[in-house]
Amino acid sequence: MQRPQGIVTRGTTNPNRLRRVDHWIADQLGDLLSDAADPLVADLGYGATPVTAVELRARLARRVRPDARVVGLEIDPARVAAALPSADPPWLDFRRGGFELAGLRPVVVRAFNVLRQYPEAEVAAAWDLIVSRLAPGGVLVEGTCDEPGRLASWVAVGADGPRTLTLAARLASLDTPATLAERLPKALIHHNVPGSGVHALIRALDDGWRDAAPLAVFGPRQRWAHAVRAVKDAGWPVRDGPRRWRLGEVTVGWESVAVR
Repeated sequence: MQRPQGIVTRGTTNPNRLRRVDHWIADQLGDLLSDAADPLVADLGYGATPVTAVELRARLARRVRPDARVVGLEIDPARVAAALPSADPPWLDFRRGGFELAGLRPVVVRAFNVLRQYPEAEVAAAWDLIVSRLAPGGVLVEGTCDEPGRLASWVAVGADGPRTLTLAARLASLDTPATLAERLPKALIHHNVPGSGVHALIRALDDGWRDAAPLAVFGPRQRWAHAVRAVKDAGWPVRDGPRRWRLGEVTVGWESVAVR
């Protein structure tokens, strides 16, 4: 077996912490998994407990296809041993592995709150290594979130490179879209400065949110949808629509936020 590539991360996790990205995977990558001969998903760096891998398997089985398989990968062998009592082969299993994916060829890899703990200079190489081990047409979903899972962002990466950036929030507790800057992916978080694409995006969302303040009486979903609509009307390459906006999401083309 190839030596696991990467370092042991802090491993912090909580139940339902990754629910937002899980539902996005089921919705946006569901067809990819449905059409796959082997609907295998890797949960890379699931942490000190296996709860997020268990939840991912349950959500995919319910929403995409009942034979979807999830394998949790961790570099720390103690974490793998602790997770094995939760395994349910072949649908849910745990192995020691890192960016090389332990020899697996998954259709989707979810890697959350992992690269946040790495130097930014190592992100591109990690993306390249993970994507090189995916099944043909596979997608890496890499991002970060806060501890309760109320604020999150992630990048979808394919063989052609990063494709989209998604920002997601629990709207009921969102003060301002600017708060999302705290949870940008590692590839962007240090570039949230005037003149960058991601700074301009968050500022445009913030401006739209402020302008939609009168709509707050109708609820935060209406206010967020107005803000995203304003961003789209301003020419940003918004890739989703009102159905996802109502969930507190917006997805834009990576070209609009890529570091130049």
